[in-house]
Amino acid sequence: MNPPEPRLRRRLDVRGQVQGVGFRPYVFRLAQQHGLGGWVANDGRGARIEVEGPAAGIAAFEAALPVELPPLAVLTACTAADLPPLGERDFRIVASAAAEGSRPTVTPDVALCQDCRRELFDAGDRRYGYPFITCTNCGPRYSIIRDVPYDRPKTTMAPFVQCPPCQAEYDNPASRRFHAQPNACPACGPALRMVVPSTPPTEQPPSSAERDRRATSHRACHPPHTPPLNVVRNAADRLRRGEIIAMKGIGGYHLACRADSSAAVGRLRERKLRDGKPLAIMVPDLDTAHRLAWLAPSDEVALLSTAAPIVLVPRRDLARSRFGGEPGNRVGRDASDQAHRLDCNSVEPAAPALAPLVAPGCHTLGLLLPYTPLHYLLFAEGLGPLVMTSANLSGEPLCYRDHDAMNGLQDVADAFLLHDREICRPIDDSVVYSWRERIVPLRRARGYVPQPISVPTLAGAPPILALGGDLKSVVGLLQDGEAILSEHLGDLEHPAAYRNFLAAIARLRQLFDFHPRLLACDLHPRYHSTRYAAELGLPLVPVQHHHAHVASVLAEHGETGPVIGLACDGTGYARDGTIWGGEILLCERGACIHLGGLEPFPLIGGDAAAIETWRPAAALVARVYGNNWRTVWERWAADRHTIPEAAQSVLFARQWEQGAGVRTSSLGRVFDAIAYLLGLCDRNRHEAEAALAVEAAAASWPEPVSPRPCPPRDTDGLIQIDVAPLVRALVEQQAPQGLEVARCAAEAQATLAEALVGGVLVAVARTGVRTVALSGGCFANRLLLEGLVERLEQRQLHVLFHERTPPGDGGLALGQLWVAAWQQRGDR
Repeated sequence: MNPPEPRLRRRLDVRGQVQGVGFRPYVFRLAQQHGLGGWVANDGRGARIEVEGPAAGIAAFEAALPVELPPLAVLTACTAADLPPLGERDFRIVASAAAEGSRPTVTPDVALCQDCRRELFDAGDRRYGYPFITCTNCGPRYSIIRDVPYDRPKTTMAPFVQCPPCQAEYDNPASRRFHAQPNACPACGPALRMVVPSTPPTEQPPSSAERDRRATSHRACHPPHTPPLNVVRNAADRLRRGEIIAMKGIGGYHLACRADSSAAVGRLRERKLRDGKPLAIMVPDLDTAHRLAWLAPSDEVALLSTAAPIVLVPRRDLARSRFGGEPGNRVGRDASDQAHRLDCNSVEPAAPALAPLVAPGCHTLGLLLPYTPLHYLLFAEGLGPLVMTSANLSGEPLCYRDHDAMNGLQDVADAFLLHDREICRPIDDSVVYSWRERIVPLRRARGYVPQPISVPTLAGAPPILALGGDLKSVVGLLQDGEAILSEHLGDLEHPAAYRNFLAAIARLRQLFDFHPRLLACDLHPRYHSTRYAAELGLPLVPVQHHHAHVASVLAEHGETGPVIGLACDGTGYARDGTIWGGEILLCERGACIHLGGLEPFPLIGGDAAAIETWRPAAALVARVYGNNWRTVWERWAADRHTIPEAAQSVLFARQWEQGAGVRTSSLGRVFDAIAYLLGLCDRNRHEAEAALAVEAAAASWPEPVSPRPCPPRDTDGLIQIDVAPLVRALVEQQAPQGLEVARCAAEAQATLAEALVGGVLVAVARTGVRTVALSGGCFANRLLLEGLVERLEQRQLHVLFHERTPPGDGGLALGQLWVAAWQQRGDR
């Protein structure tokens, strides 16, 4: 008789996205399958497993562990240690415990899964029509977590004590809802209700003591409420009549109205104080998306992803875009149609017509698919596309508290669709576009945050807090070689946005038990984020704006350099007090050398020069034509009858002649000037409106165009890119009409791309560096990105661009972390 195989015991410390994704039940089932005893628990940094049994069983368990993970689980590290056997033969899930200095990976909020969608519309299911159906594979995560480890008492689901059937599912390892923290049903979970503004405002948010009291009361006996489907039908009827509804979602409130009603969209814009900025559109399914826009396969991938972002896609009701997808070119058509078809006797609508005010002057639409049960239930009532925009007044942060929404939006919304699950961490929808089958994020928020960005070359750096910039604010933490970036926080000029910025920093530090030893911020001395950094009293590394832009690409791609960086945006403070925005840099690790960029020109009027597009236009004309500029300018204006009175004033001319105004090399201001000279935009009502107008016009021109030569030159050792030939062409041509405007815009885009490439090639020749990194807000312009990448790759250069963080200021914090970490090591 063979002696019994000796028993072993092994501890596995697992890191990655393993909390709130069904990882513990998965480990439980896997251990039972291999006949092992022991336990699994969440801890402050991930999960800990102890398994005991025969050596062969433990080896098989370890081999299988990373192979069949739950859909949302991600393993980034697993360390093993042998322990003395304890004789355990049963496997169990034990209570979680936080660890000192813990920092787990927290799962983002994700879209409703297909299994839950099926149950939502199954009349025989006990969660039929329940707006908060969820399971281990979908639903809210980051927005409801208060602390780690991720267990129900540490989420905003704590007050909702599960009824016996829900508790049985939660306790059953074979259930899809085993240890699903947001698990609930109509008998014990959150409830939906409709409120009209005449109703008194809701009570103030409960205190922590009140939340604890509610958590101990049994929710299975909560008072009866209106059946959720009746509330949904009421909301659908109101939307159908053209009303505006403030809807509480996963990360905050949306303002919703019919996207095909000019009256409703007009009222929404007027009430929200949002003049001209495009509005996001939620569509019922992919078929509707295809009727509205030209979708490339990568657009479908983005729309169908668990992140469910807003995807910018070329619209069908305008001329074909040069980067639009082919009609009928579908990815996984059968599967995606099945997943997004509503099964409540809904009738597929005809091709919808959108209100012109949804996205005026834009060649793209921001589309997103339903991602919560409530969205699906609304569309099952036969609604067409809905405007679904963040519920906030212009410049203010997202509304997410019921009391704030009821008071702050009472003059905006006709009704409020509320629920009683608290939002702990407000978070906007993400915005992306696809290009070359890759996703370029423009706003990184719900669905992506707080996924870490691994930066292994910075593993030895101390904990660093980066404060980002003041526009499109995002803050970042660096610890143990991973960067955690916050959600989009808005523009800090608004007091409410600045308060949200401070609160977001506190929330992140608490969640990740983060104690910085070093700070990084923008170089601009008047940025609110920079001033706040100076108040914290920690060692501080100010990082020049465009250096941080290029560094963010290096961090994303794990490249230490050297690279030639091309940073193009609207505004960035330089050490010499000028405003950069079209710069060529040589970057390696934490060091940066300025090689040149667009030839600077003065801006007259201060901040007004970023709003009134005639100002950069007049300044460029003055620089190009010298002493004769006023005659040229007035003749050009007389031909077009568009010049504002202020532009003809003696004051502007006197300021120019006296050398007033800050000098800038901003590509963003060059786009403003082009838009004005082409008659496309005389005022930026929202950020980059003029640049968007130029891109839209250029994208509608279907034929290739030839760029005008703008060769770079050497000025005191700096590479200078002179756009004078382009300015002359725009001024001296006859006033373009109709399609001629599109052709001129396309020529301007091509000329700028060719001119920038020319400057980069000089830098390549000087340095021998053949990797180029593109960053800055101007690369939200897909045509500019396309023009540069194609031209650079034709010269056999390796090109890096953004795929995980926004090219605009939403990526600054990652670049600041990178530079500060290297400079802390002495690399300057």
